[in-house]
Amino acid sequence: MKKVLAFDIDQTLNVAKTPITDDIAELLVKCLDHFEICPISGQKFDQFLVQIVDRLKNPTDEQLSHLHLFVAQGTQYYRYENGEWRQIYNNPLTDEQVAKITSTIEQAARELGYWEEDKLAEGDEIIENRLSQVTFSALGQKAGTKEKYAWDPDCKKREKIVARCKELSPEFDYEIGGTTSINAITPGMNKTFGMTHLLEELNVKKEDVLYFGDMTQPGGNDYPVVEMGIDTITVRNHEDTGFALRGILGIL
Repeated sequence: MKKVLAFDIDQTLNVAKTPITDDIAELLVKCLDHFEICPISGQKFDQFLVQIVDRLKNPTDEQLSHLHLFVAQGTQYYRYENGEWRQIYNNPLTDEQVAKITSTIEQAARELGYWEEDKLAEGDEIIENRLSQVTFSALGQKAGTKEKYAWDPDCKKREKIVARCKELSPEFDYEIGGTTSINAITPGMNKTFGMTHLLEELNVKKEDVLYFGDMTQPGGNDYPVVEMGIDTITVRNHEDTGFALRGILGIL
């Protein structure tokens, strides 16, 4: 029996950039009675709260103590202690690294014709500093789900951007995630880092963890977990995840 259930977020627990459904929220609360639950994603802490935590129906403090938020691919970690979320560690990029990554991604996207500034909602941004990573979101964070799904369904546009970024600034790593995103990090600061720290913080072994993700192919942001040898379930969407969780809960 596994001790830990770890999850990517977008396309694994939810429709990209939207709060989890009532069904997933109910399943996660039930899972908190049996497992350590560990979402790990490139998103910011605030998005973890909006998309997951705030959707849980009346969780007890005891249940929340088993929910672990591995933010920005696990380069930041938050846990619930004494009635509040506390940051346990953080590994931010330097200002110089943020500036270099930002200019690199913008140059690559512009050269390839994928800089969609005219499609941004008011106050939105294409490149976002998430402290320990920089994230490119081609249509911004506020774009509609339909538009996001349609922009790069086969990842070909982002693969071209990543290839050009590697030519311009090979000292960084670039991973495809979500529906329109690329996460730029320093080498090693991907989900390998996050999952390694998850094992350390929870004092568990790889064999104790079951991971759910939609981008488990080489180059996807879930692939480092596969490379670590952690048991992984590849899902297409949150419905697949819900189906699997109902099966797991049904055998307890």
